[in-house]
Amino acid sequence: MIGRLLIANRGEIAVRVARACRELGIEVVAVYSTADRNSALVEMADEAVHIGPPAPRSSYLHVPNIVEAALRSGADAVHPGYGFLSEDPDFAEICEAEGLTFVGPPPQVMQQMGNKATARRLMAAAGLPLLPGVVDPVRTAEEGLAVAAEIGYPVIIKAAAGGGGRGMTVVHDPADFPEAFTTTRTVARAVFRDATVYVERYLSGARHVEVQVLCDAHGAGLYLGERDCSLQRRHQKLLEEGPAGHLSPGQRAELGELAVRGALSVGYTGAGTVEFLVDDAGRAYFMEMNARIQVEHPVTELLTGIDLVREQLLVAGGERLRLRQEDVVVRGAAIECRINAEDPARGFAPAPGRLDVLRVPDGPWTRFDTGYRQGDEVSPHYDSLLGKLVVWAPDREQAVRRMDRALAELRVEGPGVHTTAALHRALLRDPDVRADRHDVQFLDRRLPDLVTRAAAIAACREPALPAALRGPLHLVPAGEPAGPASVPHPRPEEDPTMSAPVFTQADLMQLLTEKTGLPAASHTSDPDAHFADVGLDSLAFLSMQTELQDRFGIAMPDDNPDAYTFGQIVEAVSAAQAAQPA
Repeated sequence: MIGRLLIANRGEIAVRVARACRELGIEVVAVYSTADRNSALVEMADEAVHIGPPAPRSSYLHVPNIVEAALRSGADAVHPGYGFLSEDPDFAEICEAEGLTFVGPPPQVMQQMGNKATARRLMAAAGLPLLPGVVDPVRTAEEGLAVAAEIGYPVIIKAAAGGGGRGMTVVHDPADFPEAFTTTRTVARAVFRDATVYVERYLSGARHVEVQVLCDAHGAGLYLGERDCSLQRRHQKLLEEGPAGHLSPGQRAELGELAVRGALSVGYTGAGTVEFLVDDAGRAYFMEMNARIQVEHPVTELLTGIDLVREQLLVAGGERLRLRQEDVVVRGAAIECRINAEDPARGFAPAPGRLDVLRVPDGPWTRFDTGYRQGDEVSPHYDSLLGKLVVWAPDREQAVRRMDRALAELRVEGPGVHTTAALHRALLRDPDVRADRHDVQFLDRRLPDLVTRAAAIAACREPALPAALRGPLHLVPAGEPAGPASVPHPRPEEDPTMSAPVFTQADLMQLLTEKTGLPAASHTSDPDAHFADVGLDSLAFLSMQTELQDRFGIAMPDDNPDAYTFGQIVEAVSAAQAAQPA
């Protein structure tokens, strides 16, 4: 059992690991750069050791200082988190040589899985399906052209040592291959210090699905469901969810069994993910393995009720898995949004600064993992991740609604600080995302439109209503008395300031057509009709909830579409419009 653990990381993952340690009775040693000297982690730790100036190469990537801090503080183990040194086999090997338990897989496994070409060869030997291509590295453009001609275009050239979405080039035409090959090798050599590349078939319209695995050092392993990570920009994930609703239960189980087989075949220990591309016919192909805890691990924790970091620490301490595969039950749906300090309107440029306001969402099954507090400074030296907003609900539809509500509650303000929260709201309102019919290219295809919509959403946070009506307006469900938090909406004919309704039921029907696709033939003038009466489902209701909130400042607190009549909605919008200054 680990007694004293050094966390070789910062920010939200370091705080997450520290909390798991507290619950297990493990003492925590934090390391920090000058930029993080006042961080939440430093205050939480039993001991905190300064390891250098803000630049990562002089602090969180400086192995000698970290190892010295571990030895001098009396730590017996090191947790690398994700990023920084988490997938560096040399660091893991040095820790082991110094008698420190490394919370992760053995160094040789990290080495094998860190090289995509080697990982492909090993997983193919374990029986995992691969996309058409070559297992061995491609050394010349001529060799690569021959491979591409055999497997067919489009193809993708990948850096064997690549990661983080870098070192990949898609080629659609043989004439473009030589230049793409040279460029990819140049990037691979500069970024990863390894120019080795390989070629495989590029799968258009695919989904990105990863399986969470957990293995001990005694030969046991299991899978804990899967996550869909298809919503990504330039191969960088923005939103993750689980389970993968486009897969059948049988397909999910098959992927899980393949993932465990692959992990155990190389002697993997600890928490990790086996990643697949899935085509529109449901066929899966091994892509890579991440030999560390994932950023999106909270999705799995909410789906299964299993603390992955706790299990990771127990396994690293030499314990056998306490869980059997039949103990792992995936319930409901969970979504995670990565809230980054970036400005989507400026090409996702980093937008660091002081957090004058940081108000995080609360409520049922709502979690915000962060290493920041109000008043902290988001440093320009590190990853722009501000926090991870994660929600759970009994089904995906309710999870989408819950996430939209939570994103609306999130407040991050400070000089120069921008976040991706409004972009996430725009994503969740997109009909294709709501219907779960997006793929890994979706965000890159639709980004300009989504950024425009995100800007409109951000601008509508404070509805332009008189102070007396700010709150926002709460529309009371039909048949219920107005509560103390509700604003009664007078009927237009009873309001002396209004000679006629500002907003008619015909206007509402047209809005429903624009936002939900309601056919004109289904329009109704019956003020007592509900959404279901015109054939609209709860997803359409969700779309209108958010539209009325953002455009008119009207909240519809009941998630039941049958709670409101069209007449009520018309009256509420009319009153809201009439109350606005001329």
